[in-house]
Amino acid sequence: MRGVQHLLLLAVFALLARCQQKPQVSVSPMLNQIFSGDLFFLRCNSSGSSVTWYIDNDKKTITNDTWKIGAASPKHSGNYQCQSESGQKSDNFKINVLDYVPSASLTIKSGQPVVRTDSSVVLQLENEDGLWGWKCCVYSGGPIKKIQLKLSNDSRSVVFQSRRLDVPETVFWCTDKTEQNRSNQITVRTSVKDVSLEMYPLPAVVGESLILKCLAWGTDLISHTVFYKNNEILDNSNRPTYKISNVTESAMGRYRCIATFKHKAYTEGPPYRVVSDDQDVFVQASPMKAFLSANSGLSCSCLRCPDNSSYRWYHKNNGQWAVMDYTQAVMMPKASGTYACRAVWNNGRSSLSIDYVYQSPIPILTGVFIVLAILILAAVGFFIWYKKRNATGRIYEDMPLRSRDEYEKLQKRAQKEGEYDTLNPEAPGRQKKEGEYEALKKEEMTSGEYQTVRMEGAVGGEGGYEALKKEGMKEGVYHTLGMEGEAGGGGDTKH
Repeated sequence: MRGVQHLLLLAVFALLARCQQKPQVSVSPMLNQIFSGDLFFLRCNSSGSSVTWYIDNDKKTITNDTWKIGAASPKHSGNYQCQSESGQKSDNFKINVLDYVPSASLTIKSGQPVVRTDSSVVLQLENEDGLWGWKCCVYSGGPIKKIQLKLSNDSRSVVFQSRRLDVPETVFWCTDKTEQNRSNQITVRTSVKDVSLEMYPLPAVVGESLILKCLAWGTDLISHTVFYKNNEILDNSNRPTYKISNVTESAMGRYRCIATFKHKAYTEGPPYRVVSDDQDVFVQASPMKAFLSANSGLSCSCLRCPDNSSYRWYHKNNGQWAVMDYTQAVMMPKASGTYACRAVWNNGRSSLSIDYVYQSPIPILTGVFIVLAILILAAVGFFIWYKKRNATGRIYEDMPLRSRDEYEKLQKRAQKEGEYDTLNPEAPGRQKKEGEYEALKKEEMTSGEYQTVRMEGAVGGEGGYEALKKEGMKEGVYHTLGMEGEAGGGGDTKH
C-alpha cells in the first residue's frame, strides 16, 4: 500500500515539475545571420495551449506557440520571451536582424513563386566572389536538407532544380562551407487550384512598388478579375494585375483573387470562375542602399554602410546587370549606357542603387560635328545646283525677256547683213547665183551712159541730147524718145 502511495506521489511531483518548467524559445530554420527580408519562425515549447510573447519586455498580441516573421526588418531585432499559461517566462532569446542583404543572390530562373503541387522550380545562384564550396539548403517545416551543387573552381553562377514540392511552403537559401556567407532566401508555395495569386518572390519593400497577378493555369484568356485584401475588394476589372505603386507597412495582409477565364479549346457553356488560395504579403523596411550621383563622372556612396566598404559597378547588358572590373567610389564610364552601383564588405552588401543612364560627351560631340559637316556639304551642293539652274535659265530666256527696241535692232542688223550679202555676192563664204543683180562699177556706168548718148546722137544729132538734158527727162522717157527717133527719122526730132 505504501509503495502505491509513493508511486502516486512521484507522478504528482513529476507533473508539478513539468508544469513549473521554464518554457524555451527557439528559431527555425537555424541561421547564423538573419538578414533583412528573411523568413523565420519563433517557437515556444510551453506545455499550455496558448502563450504570451514579449520583445524587450514589451507584450505582443501573439498567442500561438509559433510566431511567423515573414520578412525580417531591423524592428524585429531584440530579446524575445514567451510566457506559459502558468506564468513562467522563458529566458531571453536574442535576435539581430542585419540591415543589409547577403553577399550572394538566389533567384527563380524558371517557374513561379506559387506552383502546382508536385511541381518544381529552377533556381539560379550567383556570387561575384566565386561559388567554390557552396551548398544550398531546403526548409519545409522539418529538418534542413542539403543540395549539393556541381561547381568548378571559377564558378560564379550555377543553375539547379528543386525536387517536387508537395508542402504548402518551402524556403531555399545557399551558404559557403563556413556558413558565414550566404544568399538571400526564396520562398515557393504550392496550390492545387487552377488559379493562383502570384507576386514577386521577395518581400515587398517600403517605398517601392508591388504587382499582384491573378494567374490561371494553362490559359491567358482571363476576361475578369477581382482582388481581395483581408476579405475586402481592392479591384474589380478586366485586368489580370493589381499594382501598389508606393508600398507602406499597411500593405501587409492576406490577399487572394477570383479569375473568370476560358481555355482555347473551350467552345460552349459559361466561362470558369475560380478563387485562388490566400497568400501572405509581408513588407520589409528598405535595407541599406547605395546612392549614385553624376558630376564629372559617376560617384557611388552609402552613408549607413561600414567604413571599410568597397564599391562595385554594374552595366546593363541585354536587360541583365553585368559586374564591371572597378572597385573605386568614383568612375568615369567609357561608353554610354545604364549603370548602377553598390557597397560591398566582408559578409554583406548594400542594395543596388537606382540605375542611371549615362550619355558619353564624346559621341555627342562627334555626332554634332557629323551633323554640321552634312549640313555644310548639303548647303554647298544646293548652292552649286542653284547657280547652274539660274545660268541655264537665263540663256534660254534671253530672247523672250528682251525689250522691243533690242528686238528691232536685231531685225535691222539681220537686214543689213542680208543687203550686204546681196550687194556683195562675192563676199567670202558666199557664191554668186544665176540671175542675181550685178552692181555696176563707177567706170562701167559712165561708159554705158556715154555709149548710149553717142548712139542716139548719131541718129538724131547733138541737139536731141541737149534738149533732153535741159528738160530733165527721166531715164524711161529718154529710152522712149530714142527709140521713136530712130524709127521716124530726123524730121520728128526737130519738131
